[in-house]
Amino acid sequence: MKVEELRSKSVKELGSELLELRKEQFNLRMQKGVGQASRVHQFKLNRRNIARVKTIMNEKSVQK
Repeated sequence: MKVEELRSKSVKELGSELLELRKEQFNLRMQKGVGQASRVHQFKLNRRNIARVKTIMNEKSVQK
């Protein structure tokens, strides 16, 4: 996910994107717990994407 894509979205769209990333993070954690984690690199990518979305949301809230 690129920062330019995120900056072009509205706060509401960013909120829904954050929700989707949190669901994916939960699913990855459950797979890890059961021992089916085949995409181990996704943990790091997902965490970074969540941080990106939160950062952009914070920037947009400060600009108002």
